[in-house]
Amino acid sequence: PLTAVVEMAAVAGLALVPPGLRHPGATTTYGVGELIRAALDAGARRILIGCGDSGTSDGGAGALQALGARLTDRHGRELRRGGGVLHELERIDPSGLDPRLARTELLVACNPYNVLCGKRGVARVFGPQKGATPAEVELLSAGLERLADVLTRDLAPAFAPTSGAPVIDLRTAPGTGASGGLGAGLAAVGARLLPRYDVLLDGLDLDARLARADFVITAEGALDHQTVRGKIPAEVARRAHASGVPVLVLAGTIGPGAQDVRAVGVDAYSAILPAPMTLVEAIDRSDEFLADATERAMRIMALGTRLAPLAAA
Repeated sequence: PLTAVVEMAAVAGLALVPPGLRHPGATTTYGVGELIRAALDAGARRILIGCGDSGTSDGGAGALQALGARLTDRHGRELRRGGGVLHELERIDPSGLDPRLARTELLVACNPYNVLCGKRGVARVFGPQKGATPAEVELLSAGLERLADVLTRDLAPAFAPTSGAPVIDLRTAPGTGASGGLGAGLAAVGARLLPRYDVLLDGLDLDARLARADFVITAEGALDHQTVRGKIPAEVARRAHASGVPVLVLAGTIGPGAQDVRAVGVDAYSAILPAPMTLVEAIDRSDEFLADATERAMRIMALGTRLAPLAAA
């Protein structure tokens, strides 16, 4: 079947919202639903949705609205878009959903460590970096809890028998919190949630490449306690370690918990930035800094190679 690839961050990514204007209660995944519908119009019968860094926290409600679902409050009025109003949700009417969804394989490449609700729910973990205040984090969390209940009652049963996807707990299943909860919304219409690192690394045939490799260099924007929770460098390191291949990680910044990556197979890591600077400058000069950091790391490795015979003597 014809396959389409949709990257949610291209239309609902955090980078698209200037820092001073970030408001996860108002942003929406509606554009993601429009892209899925465009893929259906183009004849796709398998759609891979990449859950990148999102600027949203609407649980995929906007995407469902774009695909024809009607979300209403207790008065029967249609909800505005955005996660900030989900606590008012009373009912989801699936009758207007695009019927082609039931005949289409939806695959979601996501971080399985992100869940929709609970103490590690997506609004609590990622809401602040998207611009939410503590009070807004609690409002968004309550909205996602309500959305999970209504999705489970009104929407998921209609798709489970035909999609072939397993029935999951939309609150806590791995990946339901991906991209501000987009994973949960898509799972409710039959999408399968897949670990993004498996989708990417298997697509690159990484294991076969590792079998021919002597050394792996990978990179990360921020190396910290979250890296081991489904970030690509950690998964690359796990596979490389299983193949006996040493791994170096170059990171834009090194934060608390970075040392945890040693347990998953990272042999060494080094910062890319040479000094404190603004994010704008770091991005503008990223090519220069990455090249310099790589050269520094290689020179240290060369020095270690020269010293190894002395250590063995």
